[in-house]
Amino acid sequence: MAARSLASLSLSFGLVSIPVKLYTATDSETAVRFNLLSKEGSRLKQQYVSEQTREVVPRDEMVKGYEFEKDQFVIFSPDELKALEEGASHIVEIVAFVPETGVDPIYYDKTYYIAPDKRGGKPYSLLRAAMAKTGKCAIAKWASKGKSHMVQIRPIDGGLVFQQLLFADEVRSIVDLHIEDVAVSDAEMKLAIQLIEQASEDHYDASQYRDEEKQRVLAAIDAKIAGKQIVSPEPVEISPSGR
Repeated sequence: MAARSLASLSLSFGLVSIPVKLYTATDSETAVRFNLLSKEGSRLKQQYVSEQTREVVPRDEMVKGYEFEKDQFVIFSPDELKALEEGASHIVEIVAFVPETGVDPIYYDKTYYIAPDKRGGKPYSLLRAAMAKTGKCAIAKWASKGKSHMVQIRPIDGGLVFQQLLFADEVRSIVDLHIEDVAVSDAEMKLAIQLIEQASEDHYDASQYRDEEKQRVLAAIDAKIAGKQIVSPEPVEISPSGR
């Protein structure tokens, strides 16, 4: 199945504008998910209940609000929420180029790929090759769905990675953990370095590792199926009145 783009964007720096398409770089569909069921095996439907009346609230009666003080909210209508998102832009503005190692991975958030759109092939390839040759990556600003984002654009073999970044206030400081700095001896340091060098590799090869926990869960599921430990809800007859 051909990859489906999430958005059409334009990389902009100086007088240069490169049309690109945004694609997801990860696949959450491979995760093992369990459904919530009744003991009889029927699916459960999620409902929202009012804390005040304890009654189920239909979706068409729900509104969104921001809590500015304890139990004090300001309500936004669907049109108002849509207006807040209208600041979204297809322009991704490159504001700086930094060394590829200049962004601490702790700021990495969602990862995407970008590929050239129509008439974007040559400038896309030029940008990728120039960054690869100089060892640089691009830092850019992008507005989407009511929020501003910072992104890192870095070259890899075959294309460009569009790495969404966290803001400083979204990352906790390790200083808050008050970790004690314990002194170590020269002999201990020498042994530690020796152990590191013995296990060192040139790079991380993801293909050499498997999700062992996922395989264990899938094996347990297969064993259940093979043992016919299958739960299926009994068909329920519904009268014309719906009762």
